Amino acid sequence: MLSIDPKSLPIPKLHQYLLGAIGPRPIAFASTIDAEGNHNLAPFSFFNVFSANPPILIFSPARSGRSNTTKDTYNNVKIVPEVVINVVNYEIVHQMSLASSPYAPGTSEFVKAGFTPLASEKIKPMRVAESPVQFECKVNEVIELGTEGGAGNLIICEVVQMHINEAVLDENGMIDQHKIDLVSRMGGNWYCRADEKSMFEIAKPITTCGIGYDQLPADIKASTILTGNDLGQLGGIEEIPNETDVNEYKLLELSEIFVSLEDNPAELELALHKRAKELLAENKLEEAWMTLLSFNNG
Repeated sequence: MLSIDPKSLPIPKLHQYLLGAIGPRPIAFASTIDAEGNHNLAPFSFFNVFSANPPILIFSPARSGRSNTTKDTYNNVKIVPEVVINVVNYEIVHQMSLASSPYAPGTSEFVKAGFTPLASEKIKPMRVAESPVQFECKVNEVIELGTEGGAGNLIICEVVQMHINEAVLDENGMIDQHKIDLVSRMGGNWYCRADEKSMFEIAKPITTCGIGYDQLPADIKASTILTGNDLGQLGGIEEIPNETDVNEYKLLELSEIFVSLEDNPAELELALHKRAKELLAENKLEEAWMTLLSFNNG
């Protein structure tokens, strides 16, 4: 394990380590306006949502690590404390990247990147029409984290109006994670696309309480097949299946494995653990449990 004191590294190298390890990061495509009314548009991946009541988004346009200059976005919100945070999906990712070019102050990235400006309802900066979700925000506070190159500037924004393209909604009127097709930043030049190949679902234990890793049988925890991730999934069950259900499942679903390996207990246990692992990958938690328990039942 490489162990590093951040103070011992050059800022560019530390920056690369941080961005390479902390990701994927959502992108705030921030639209601001300067004192002369010039519109600016720039993406930032030091960004997230931090509160729902009030609705607070925070992003950070850091000082340049090379020149220690500040971003136009930071300069603008210090004068006009308003910003539109536009969400970035795959359809606009290349245009968004183009907008990150170091154009001179006063240059409109809406024009340079080919985006359609939309008037906001409650603030002065324009929205990006092509973005699937747009947040009109007032800037509550700006926190400067340092004065040297690489230092961040936390822009704390309160959402005062939201705009959502109906095309990304599901039948319940909520945002469909497949339809919105979000992208995020990784290290270097890499991005990540949240599509069907990369997304997976885990039920949140908000109202339920799993038995926990500590309650797993010793032989299951000692498995050479099941990973820590698999064991964590098993620990999420609220109640271990009873013996009757296990025996019934064994007769209906596992008889072929038991018949073929009945004279080789070690191979039988391995086969059952492999089957359980496959079931866990399909989110069939109860079936995985019954498969594992069947080895010692009957």
